[in-house]
Parts: sequence; structure tokens; C-alpha cells
Amino acid sequence: MAGNSQRRGAVRKSGSKKGAVVGSGGKRRRGLEGRGATPPAELRTKHPAAKRAAAAAAKAKAKEAQGRGRAPRGKSDDGPELVLGRNPVVECLRAGVPATALYVAVGTEADDRLTESVQLAADAGISILELPRTDLDRMSSNGLHQGMALQVPPYRYAHPDDLVDRVNGSGEPALLVALDNITDPRNLGAVIRSVAAFGGQGVVIPQRRSASVTAVAWRTSAGAAARLPVARATNLTRTLKDWATQGYQIVGLDAGGDTTLDEFDGTAPTVIVVGSEGKGLSRLVRENCDAVLSIPMAGPVESLNASVAAGVVLADIARQRRR
Repeated sequence: MAGNSQRRGAVRKSGSKKGAVVGSGGKRRRGLEGRGATPPAELRTKHPAAKRAAAAAAKAKAKEAQGRGRAPRGKSDDGPELVLGRNPVVECLRAGVPATALYVAVGTEADDRLTESVQLAADAGISILELPRTDLDRMSSNGLHQGMALQVPPYRYAHPDDLVDRVNGSGEPALLVALDNITDPRNLGAVIRSVAAFGGQGVVIPQRRSASVTAVAWRTSAGAAARLPVARATNLTRTLKDWATQGYQIVGLDAGGDTTLDEFDGTAPTVIVVGSEGKGLSRLVRENCDAVLSIPMAGPVESLNASVAAGVVLADIARQRRR
């Protein structure tokens, strides 16, 4: 009995070596199996070749959109803008700029401009927010806010086709203005005001290298920007070509033009293309004009400001059409 005796509670050990006593369920074997052919480099997201392919696809898509000459309807690349200072704020509110908030610093000394601004904002349903002066300092880049700031949302541009639709719905011959190389928003605002005053249906600007409809342009237009659509063209030359095929005469405006305003017949559907005072019309735009118009002047002045020249031509076309 002694040879077969076993201490109570002892556990009989297996004769196998230390380690797991159960199988892996085939996991180790499957882990050693091949994973098939390696995908092409272009399909591996972290591979440089894949990144290059994605960049090329994005570039091709952008080029295709540019080739169509269309920008997304109503889309704007600009963000909200702050108009700073008592005079600019009250002028924007008088002009009906579609602001979203009027900020007034705590402790700001009231005057007629502040009182009028608050009244105009309240009448227009614009939020009036009082905040510490230090917060308004942080919101403005230069701190020259005089205790007031007006937040203006980004302008919603029309599409060039929208201008054609407006022409068709007006029952009047087309009178559109395209701006080429105009970078001053005050000139843009003044042109918008003149187009609205003389019966035009809209203004088109290039998407790049052009003034935008900022608060300055709004203010200069004296509220006309709220009534007259401004369109952005991805490719201005292509847009002008498209309008030419629809029967519009494309007329450039330049001091060295070969046709004078006295000789010009503006009763037909017309697009006036205005270049900057310094650079004038760009080469491609000028080449696609049916005529280049000049304004005869009696004095020694060589050229007029772009917006003034546009106003003179628009007024003469309106006169011709009234007759």
C-alpha cells in the first residue's frame, strides 16, 4: 500500500512538456498561409503612387469643371466680414447691406451714428449684441472699431446662366456688364449701381483676380447689390463666347478703341466689357469682342475711371433705347 500511496490533494502531472495542452484551432496554420497577390501601388492608400493618383484625379475633375465654364450656383469662397467704425457701419445699414449682427462694446459713448445704427439694425431684425471692448479688439485686426462692428455674411453669387434667364424674363434687350481686371470693390459697387440705374439685368465678374462683393462694394452700390444679381464666371472668356453664340454683341470698353460711342448702336442685345484703368482689357477677352468702344472726350484727360466710363456708356445706351 505504501508504494501506491499518494498524498491527498496532490495533482497527477501529465507526461507531456510544459506549454499549451490544447490546439490553436488552425489559427497558426492560417496565419502562415499566403494573402494573395499584392495590390497595385495605386490602390494602396498610404503608398506615394496612390497619393499621386488621387491628386491627378482631383486636378482632372477641377479642369473638367473649368472647361464647362460653370461655377457652383450660389456658392461663395468668401467668409463673413466685419465692417469696423461708426461711419462705415451706419453707411452699410443705410444702404441695406444684409448684415447678421451689430456688435457694440460695453461702455461705448453714444452719438448720433451709434443711435441711428442701433435703430436701423432693430428695424431690419439684425441681432444687436453688447460685448466687452477686449472681445471686440480680438475680433478686429487693427482694433480701430470705435466701439462698433457689423457682421456681413458672404455674398451669394448668381451663375452666368441666371443672368440669361433674367434677360429672357425681362422682355427687354439684354444689357449686361462684364468686368475684366477690376480689383477695387468700390469700382465694382459703382458699376452695379450704374447698371441698376440704366436698366441693365446683371453684372458678371471672373472668379479669380477680381474684386468681390464685399461690404465696401455693397456700400458703394447704395443698396443696388440687393436688387441686381452679380454672377461669377469660372472662365470669363468662355462665358463671353457662349453669350456671343446666343446673339449678344460683345463690346469692349477701352480708350484706344476703334469705334466711338457716337457711332455705336446699343439697341441690340449687348454685353459691355469693362477693363481696369491701368491694365485695360486682357488679351483673350479683347480678341473675343465684336468691337472695342472708346468715349470721345473734349479735354486733355486720357482716360476715365472704369466705373465712370461704364456709367457714361450705359447712360448713352439707355438714351438710345428710349428713342
